[in-house]
Amino acid sequence: MTAAASRHISVLGREAVEMLSPRDGGIYLDATFGAGGYSRMILETDGTRIVGIDRDRSAISGGFDLVDHADGRLTLVEDRFAHLADVCAAQGLEAVDGVVMDVGVSSMQLDQAARGFSFRLGGPLDMRMGQSGPTAADVVARASESDLANIIYIFGEERHSRGVARAIVAARKDAPITTTEALAGIVAKVVRAKPNEIHPATRTFQALRIFVNEELDELHLALSAAERMLKPGGRLVVVSFHSLEDRIVKNFLAERGKVSGGSRHRPEVAQGAPSFQILTKRPVTAGDAEVSANPRARSAKLRAAERTAAPVHAADALPSWPRLSDVMRGG
Repeated sequence: MTAAASRHISVLGREAVEMLSPRDGGIYLDATFGAGGYSRMILETDGTRIVGIDRDRSAISGGFDLVDHADGRLTLVEDRFAHLADVCAAQGLEAVDGVVMDVGVSSMQLDQAARGFSFRLGGPLDMRMGQSGPTAADVVARASESDLANIIYIFGEERHSRGVARAIVAARKDAPITTTEALAGIVAKVVRAKPNEIHPATRTFQALRIFVNEELDELHLALSAAERMLKPGGRLVVVSFHSLEDRIVKNFLAERGKVSGGSRHRPEVAQGAPSFQILTKRPVTAGDAEVSANPRARSAKLRAAERTAAPVHAADALPSWPRLSDVMRGG
């Protein structure tokens, strides 16, 4: 791995792997491989086998050294983590003992100006985690004003979304918006930041990144896939970094961990038995030392649950928010 990757420590990494509770002979999915922080710690338990998944080709190639040192216990697959069940099937796995996910953009991606994730680094307005599909520049160029406003409001929770969308549409009439600096400058004219507040473009960049990579749909699908793939007693551990992601994880586990109390006054409503036992009544958060060493850890929340022997619940319908394919074709 690169020197930077070899030094990388996953946020709440030790807590996540302790919650995963790897054992000799266990099979685990590192569903968001990144720099391999979780995989490296899981491999410390003798006899574990790991399948690491990442849609970012550079993350996969950066993990080849760890594969070499894992003596056949680590396999890396370039794919979306929503496809984890298909990845398992291709590896001949019918079930696994644990799934760990670190949701969202990685520090390595943010730190590479050419990837276009950060308004603090000059670069092309790309934001793609993978190697294909529309870029953020494509979305900014083609989306209608109403679609842009919805994207920025829903995925960025930006209360000035309409003003930002209006400014983007006005600016693109004069010249294409193709760089991170150009977009950040447009947003800064609409969103005025007070001292000690986040950068004015933070929420707009978050929204476009989530939208371009379909991150929240991916998370919904990955959670359901993990439910299907985990053995009874297998564990699901998810670390998220903002409220939209954490809400999805919290609601998924609450629904799957729900036990119906019934009523003596009304007939029992048919409800599936809990497919998960929740292990974290409240999310685990980073301590002061970790936050001091890595400010990104400040917003991290870890939730975990253990799979029961109950049947898989019916998959939830995806929310009716804007979708990349619809916006790009003008639907």
